[in-house]
Amino acid sequence: MKKKRIVLPTDFSNNSWNAIAYALTLFKNIPCDFFILNAYQVGASGLSTKMAGANDTRLYNLIKEQSERDLQRELEKIKGFDKNPEHTFKTRSIMDTLVSAIGKTVYKEEIDFIVMGTKGASGLKEVFMGSNTYKVINEIDFCPIIAVPDDYKADGKLDSMLLATGYEHLFENYELRPLLNLAENFNAKLWIAHVGGLDELTAEQKASRETLERRLKSINYEFVEVEKDISVNNSIQKLVDEDRGIDMIIMINQDHSFFERLTREPVIKKVSFNTKVPFLVVHLFE
Repeated sequence: MKKKRIVLPTDFSNNSWNAIAYALTLFKNIPCDFFILNAYQVGASGLSTKMAGANDTRLYNLIKEQSERDLQRELEKIKGFDKNPEHTFKTRSIMDTLVSAIGKTVYKEEIDFIVMGTKGASGLKEVFMGSNTYKVINEIDFCPIIAVPDDYKADGKLDSMLLATGYEHLFENYELRPLLNLAENFNAKLWIAHVGGLDELTAEQKASRETLERRLKSINYEFVEVEKDISVNNSIQKLVDEDRGIDMIIMINQDHSFFERLTREPVIKKVSFNTKVPFLVVHLFE
């Protein structure tokens, strides 16, 4: 089995550790190379004097040393938690924005998944885009991302996954590969949820559904039609609440998706803030 390559961003918070623990538990029996990444920035003083430059250099050195020390402590904690000899761990201390540091690492190291924590938000907090995870989902469109709610406790099982879709395009093998890999590795059942009735589907959506059936022959799957609640996000969350067996929500992210055209609702954003189970986002390369 080819080793999975996974980035685990951390700011050394409980939220970050919970996502790391989730990844280590989920992939406990799968050979993996993990990259523990901390991004930091040094604020520019705005002064052009030599003294200001020297101060910035000293500050940079202090922050870099602190990042490397904290990464070493995190690595020791991880090695106490994870005993799989087929797991390797590398630390990355990078001076950059979080999104840029993750993006460069994904590209350079040929990463399969990014796994990071997400804190819930409501009301005005959503307006201010407080979640780093949502920024990563929104801006890194070349790697699957698993967002882990900060109070979600992993048990290492992945028995049931929910793919929420509007049948908005013809599914390609490459975009389904991350969820097919998970389903095959864990012998998980995939539920394909469409919000709305079958009688409302256009000819293009029917073709998309038929394509999906052909692509999923290697796994156990079932279609389910969901009546629309107040919003698509509410409908998805309600389905998860009604069936506690669902271990992961999956969505394919594309610009101007069917959901967003239909409802003017930023569904990926809403789900990333409100999900109670891990949320896998796979991007459509257009």
